[in-house]
Amino acid sequence: SGVRPKVILIGDSITENWKIADPSLFSATVLDRGIGGQTTPQILLRFTQDVVALRPQVVHIMAGTNDISGNTGAITDEAIVQNIRAMIDIAKANGIKVVLASITPSKQFVARPNVDPSGRIAAVNRALVKLAAEKKITYVNYFPALADTAGGLADTLGNDGLHPNRDGYA
Repeated sequence: SGVRPKVILIGDSITENWKIADPSLFSATVLDRGIGGQTTPQILLRFTQDVVALRPQVVHIMAGTNDISGNTGAITDEAIVQNIRAMIDIAKANGIKVVLASITPSKQFVARPNVDPSGRIAAVNRALVKLAAEKKITYVNYFPALADTAGGLADTLGNDGLHPNRDGYA
């Protein structure tokens, strides 16, 4: 549009679906750059094109769910965090403020119904809290607002156990 965005949200389907759930949040200055199914290496690969080249004031990074699901193969928790660290470093080097989001809760992935990812999600989120403190950036913890008592996405806030619904995004 030729308008410099103020904020870009980058991530996977949880970010991508936000625009559908709450279109009033997005405009020419608040952009959604979520792509369903992507893992942190894929998001890192497009970070320069989808964020840096557009020169926003702030980037909101929410990623890691699909890594834990194994969408592009096995990956360690440390590698997930290192990919996010690289995105933070790239943003900061380009004068872009960073808001780092937690991985949202889930007890089961659609593609892997027999795997309970909640332990790994909690572990990566703990590492992301430390990373945000180290990098002196804002950390937004969506987990407690969305989780049920078992560490999954609350039924009233999602439809498939992974993706928030309109109420979840609200």
